Amino acid sequence: MFRRAIAPILFVLVALSTGGAYADRIDGHWCKGLKRLYIDGPQIVTPGGTKMTGDYDRHGFTYVVPAGEDDAGATITMQQMHEELMRWQSSSNPSDVQDWIRCNEQISRLTLPPSFSSPLDGARSGGG
Repeated sequence: MFRRAIAPILFVLVALSTGGAYADRIDGHWCKGLKRLYIDGPQIVTPGGTKMTGDYDRHGFTYVVPAGEDDAGATITMQQMHEELMRWQSSSNPSDVQDWIRCNEQISRLTLPPSFSSPLDGARSGGG
């Protein structure tokens, strides 16, 4: 009887502990209107489509916007506020703090050719 009662509880605890592991990092797909970006550790695909490296920590990311993109030369700082919200700020306009939301992979892949297996595989290379 005790085993039958404890098994569902253990199942729920294991499911909850593994399900949130990825969401508790800034890594992943982020959206702001029609803008998209993708973070995977120190790698980023910027909203302009450039694949590059930036400064990464579990809940934050910083990079310098490469030449050829809007706001080129500015430092972008991103801070994850919770699982579904990230704050984005540019050094060129610090008072313009933007809220980005986590978008699921299917939505953000719509902006990429279907032949790409990963957003980092097909993005153009940039600085960093």
